[in-house]
Amino acid sequence: MNSLDATLRKTETKGQLNNLRKDGNVPAILYGGKDENQKIFLSTKQVKNLIEKENFASDVILLKIDGKEYNVLPREITFDTVSDEPIHIDFLRIVSGSKINLEIPVKFINQEKSPGLKRGGVLNIVRRKVELNCPTENIPKEIIVDLENLDIGASIKISSVSLQDNVKPTISDRDFVIATVAAPTVVKEPEKPAETTDETAEGAEASAAEGDTEKTDDKSKTPTDGEKKDADKKEDQKSPADKK
Repeated sequence: MNSLDATLRKTETKGQLNNLRKDGNVPAILYGGKDENQKIFLSTKQVKNLIEKENFASDVILLKIDGKEYNVLPREITFDTVSDEPIHIDFLRIVSGSKINLEIPVKFINQEKSPGLKRGGVLNIVRRKVELNCPTENIPKEIIVDLENLDIGASIKISSVSLQDNVKPTISDRDFVIATVAAPTVVKEPEKPAETTDETAEGAEASAAEGDTEKTDDKSKTPTDGEKKDADKKEDQKSPADKK
C-alpha cells in the first residue's frame, strides 16, 4: 500500500493557499465518514510521484496526518491549466462496511495463446476501464480478461469476467462488451505509375536528336561536283533559241 505524509493547515485565504504552493506543497482536504473534514497539505514532489503510478485513482492510500493514519482514496485532483502541476486534492476516508463506485482498469492476459491473434486478428478494446461498485475493504486493483483460446469473431462481455465477492458493475441493465477479437484489415496500396528509367529517357532524347539532325541535313544538303557538271552539260545542249 502506498503512503503519504500530510500536515494539518489553517489557511483561510486564497493568498495563503498560493503561498503553500510556492513553498512546494499541495493543499488537500480529507472527508467522509462521521469525522469532520480536515484541511491538510502535502509535498508536491511526493504527490507527483504517486500520481505517475498506475491505478493511482483506484488504489487505497495510507495517509499519515500528524501521527494518525487513515485509509483513503483520491477522489478528485485539480491541475494548473498552464503548468499542469497538481494544485488541490480531495481524499475520501474509507469507512469499513461501506461501498464505493470506482473505475477499475482492465488487464488482458494470454495474448500469445489466442488463436485469433496468432492468425493476424486484432484485439479491439471497447473499455479500458469498467466502473464497479465494491466494498471499501475489497477494492480490486484490476479486472483480468483472459484471451486464451479466443478466435477471430470472439466477443468478451462483462458476464464472462470473474469478479470478487460483492463486486458488481454499475451498469446492470445489459451485458456490455469489453473487447472483441476482430479480423485483420488489409489495406491495398494504390498502384504506382510506371517510372521512366534514366536509360529509357536518354534513349528517347537521343532518337529525337537524331531525327532533328536528319531533317537539318536534308534542308542544308549542297550539290556535288558531278551534279554541277551534269547541269552544265544540259545547259550547253540547249538550242540557241532555248538559250535566248
